[in-house]
Amino acid sequence: MIQIKNLSKKYGQKIVLDSINLEFKKGKVYGIVGKNGAGKTTLFKCISRLESYEGQIFSDFNKLKDHIGFLLTNPFFFSKITGKEYIQFLANARQVKLENIEDKNIFDLPLNQYASTYSTGMKKKLALTAILLQKNKVYILDEPFNGVDIQSNLIITELIKKLKTLGKTVIISSHIFSTLAETCCEIFLMKNGKIVKKVKQEDFSNLEAEMKQFTIGNQIENLGLQ
Repeated sequence: MIQIKNLSKKYGQKIVLDSINLEFKKGKVYGIVGKNGAGKTTLFKCISRLESYEGQIFSDFNKLKDHIGFLLTNPFFFSKITGKEYIQFLANARQVKLENIEDKNIFDLPLNQYASTYSTGMKKKLALTAILLQKNKVYILDEPFNGVDIQSNLIITELIKKLKTLGKTVIISSHIFSTLAETCCEIFLMKNGKIVKKVKQEDFSNLEAEMKQFTIGNQIENLGLQ
């Protein structure tokens, strides 16, 4: 379990996260939705201890960050590291012994090619494969479906469902509401650094309609398209 109490974050005078209170349980998948700039990525970085913050984060682990697999929206790769070397590097960081990496290449990536030469979608699939093979207890996936082909989206969706059955804690941000509705147990709506709504699975359709109205409103009509 992960419990967040009064988590706040500022950049100078700008408040990015404002007294966030959340709880994430084992074997559950949680979605975080909101406009760009709502604070989703900053929240993820705070949970992963990549950013300093005010407030408290409690968990069942001695060092939570050592059990988190964090998929960044735009993963970073050293210029001279192959896909296979990258997977091995992340496995070594968790002291996980890997054998037959090629057999675990479910996205059919060119593992002997430098990762820096991969397309955006390939980089994301490589990074996801690497954190999955670390055998983490918690997974934070920041826009895992963006820039990825349809077939891979289907695989990622099924992977998330599998992580749930394995008792992992999964936290996802996505602008593709249908994928969240298919995988999540609960969705949190963020606005201006605050959690403004918590919605359980049975009410997802109402949340989607509300988000469409909130996001679109009369803006399309205002364009005066003809």
